[in-house]
Amino acid sequence: MPTPTETHVPSPRLDPLQESPFLKACRRQPAPVTPVWLMRQAGRYMAEYRTLRSKVGFLELCKSPELATEVTVTAAEVLGVDAAILFADILLILEPLGFHLEFAKGEGPVIHNPVRTAADVDRVGTLDTPAPLSFVAEAVRSIRAALAPSTPLIGFAGAPFTLACYAIEGGGSRHYETAKSFMYRDPGAWDSLMSRLVDATAIYLNSQVAAGAQAVQLFDSWVGNLSPADYRRFVQPHMRRLFSMLDPSVPSIHFGTDTGSLLLLQREAGGSVIGLDWRVELDEAWSRLGPDVAVQGNLDPVVLFAPIPEIERQVRRILDQAGGRPGHIFNLGHGILPQTPVDHVKALIDLVHECSGNR
Repeated sequence: MPTPTETHVPSPRLDPLQESPFLKACRRQPAPVTPVWLMRQAGRYMAEYRTLRSKVGFLELCKSPELATEVTVTAAEVLGVDAAILFADILLILEPLGFHLEFAKGEGPVIHNPVRTAADVDRVGTLDTPAPLSFVAEAVRSIRAALAPSTPLIGFAGAPFTLACYAIEGGGSRHYETAKSFMYRDPGAWDSLMSRLVDATAIYLNSQVAAGAQAVQLFDSWVGNLSPADYRRFVQPHMRRLFSMLDPSVPSIHFGTDTGSLLLLQREAGGSVIGLDWRVELDEAWSRLGPDVAVQGNLDPVVLFAPIPEIERQVRRILDQAGGRPGHIFNLGHGILPQTPVDHVKALIDLVHECSGNR
C-alpha cells in the first residue's frame, strides 16, 4: 500500500490510433513494423466487391454510407492492412460545383458539360459548406465506428490539377492536350478554375477530418504530364495554398504518378508524406527529398502478378532501400489492378510485416 506521503500517478493511457504503425510512420517515428496499405485496396480484384457491384452502380455505391462502409472495412479486415482508406471517387466533388458526371459502362467517367472557355469557368460553382457531400462525411463516421480501434482511416480527394484535367477534357485522356492547351492559352482562366477547386477541396478534406479521418491523401494522378517549369507556374502555387488550408492536426499524403522530375517541387508545395511511384528508386528519391519528410511506396502493381518468391524479393529490395529509417509507409506505386490475385495481395501484406519486423 502507498504510504500517506506517496502519491499515486496513473499511467497515461495511450491512444491506439496514434500509436498505430501507420501514424507513427507519418510522423517519422519508429514503428515495430513498416506499415502497409494499398491504393484501391477495396476494388474489383476482390470477390466481395464484385458481388456488391453486380447489384448496384458505382455512383450509388459511392453515395451510400452503408455500402461504402461495407467495402472499406471488408477490404481492411480481409487484407490485414495497417490503414483503411475511404471508399469514394475523386470526381464526386465536381457534381456540387455544377458538373454533370456519369460513369458510363466501359468508358469510365464522363463529364457532359466540360470547361472549354473562360466563360465556362465563370459558371463553375463554389462549395461554401461540405453539406452537398454530406454522404461522404457520414460514411467516414460510419467507417470509423466499424473499424478496429487501432486502424487509422485515410480520407482523400483528387488534387486540383487532376480534377481540372477531367473537367476540361470531359473524361480521361492520354496526353491531356485539351486541358494543357487551355492552361497555356488562358492562364488567367486556368488560375481561376484551380482556385475554385482548391477552395472546394480544402472544405471537403477538412470535413472528412472532422468526421473522423486520421490522415488525408491528395491524388494528383495526371500531374506527371507536366514539365517542372509548367508545374512551378500552373500547379505549385495552388497546391501550396491548398496544403496551408488543411487541418494541421492530421498528416497529409501528397501523391502523384510519373513525378520523378517533380518530387522536389511537390515537397515544396506541401505534405507530411510524399508518395512515390515505381518509376523512381525509393532510396534515391528519399535522399533528394530530405530527411524531414516521410515517403510512401513504391512497388509496381504488376509485381503482384508474379510468383510469391519474386514478390518477396521485390519487397525486400524496397525495404532495403528504406533502410529501416522511420517514416516509410509501404504501398504500391499506384492502385491494385482489377485482375490481381487476392492471395498475392495478402501475401504482400504478410511479407512486409514479416520482413520489416525482423530487422
